[in-house]
Formats: sequence, C-alpha cells, structure tokens
Amino acid sequence: MVCGGFACSKNCLCALNLLYTLVSLLLIGIAAWGIGFGLISSFRVVGVAIGVGIFLFLIALVGLIGAVKHHQVLLFFYMIILLLVFIVQFSVSCACLALNKEQQSQLLEVGWNNTKSARTDIERNLNCCGFRVFDPNETCSSDCFKSHQCQPCAPIIEEYSGMVLRFVGGIGLFFSFTEILGVWLTYRYRNQKDPSANPSAFL
Repeated sequence: MVCGGFACSKNCLCALNLLYTLVSLLLIGIAAWGIGFGLISSFRVVGVAIGVGIFLFLIALVGLIGAVKHHQVLLFFYMIILLLVFIVQFSVSCACLALNKEQQSQLLEVGWNNTKSARTDIERNLNCCGFRVFDPNETCSSDCFKSHQCQPCAPIIEEYSGMVLRFVGGIGLFFSFTEILGVWLTYRYRNQKDPSANPSAFL
C-alpha cells in the first residue's frame, strides 16, 4: 500500500530525521572515542568529523521540528539544504567509486604530504615509516623505527585504500538516496493538508 496520507508522510519524515540524528551522534561519538583512546591525534580530522556530525544533527533537528509542527518555512529550508547535501554527497560518492589505482595513489601522496599529524597516526598504528621510501634520518613515531627495520607506508595504505574508498562510496551513495527520499517526502508533506487543522486555514 502506497504511503500517501498526511499521517504516514509525517511519520516517515520523522523516522528519517531520527535516523539522521542517530547517525550524527554516532559520528560525533566515534570521533570523540578515537581521540580519547589516542587513535587519532589530528585535531583537523576530528574537527571535520565532529563538524559534519553537528551539521547533520542540526539538519535533522530542523526537519524533525518542521515535520512535527508542519511548519512550512522550516520544511522549505530543510528541503533545499537536503537537496544541496544530496548533490554534493552523490558527486563525492561517485568520485570515490570511480577512482583507479593510480589516482588513489596520487591522492594518498597529496594527503600524506599535507597532514603531518595524520601521518604520525598512520605511522604509529600501521608500524611503518615514510611514504614510499624509509629514511632512517627522518623522525618517525612507529615502534619499528628503534630497530631501523621499517617498511614504507604506501604499500600498506594502498592495500586497503581501494576497499575503504568502495566502502565510503557505497555508504555515501546509500545515504544520498535517503536524502533524495527525504526531499520527495518533504515536498509531498508540505503540500498536504493537516486534517486536524482549521479547514479554512491556508496550507
């Protein structure tokens, strides 16, 4: 049976925004857990993860309030923001899935050269030193550096990069379709009349 009624559209929209709220809290929690247990020392990475989580939480809150109160202005802004997020997320997800090995390698090298704190985390967690060549004269935070028998990090990272990009691209693609579903539900819900409202009131 197709969900076409006012109550059904409202409940679906509320459920979708509760899902976004849980995802945003999970994202913030994972970032806080990572820095709390010393897995991530890069405040830039943690800041981005927490920022995305807070942004998603605020969007979900706007959508939830708009759905509960059938607030036209909130629902309109929620629909526009969700559409923009869908476009960006869909594009990024497709790019992640379309990268070949050479492009992945170039992207990893650029990231390695531009993030010193993330580089330290990688060296410590993967027990490797340097990106493509191990240089005993450079500083390194991995355990193998004491014995000067480290292998470079590039082969280890590249071994998992394809899997990680496919995972991130797949998750992003899945959530991008939930966002376009949210846009469609919001559009329908905005144009439906609340049966409990005054019949002479405007939509």
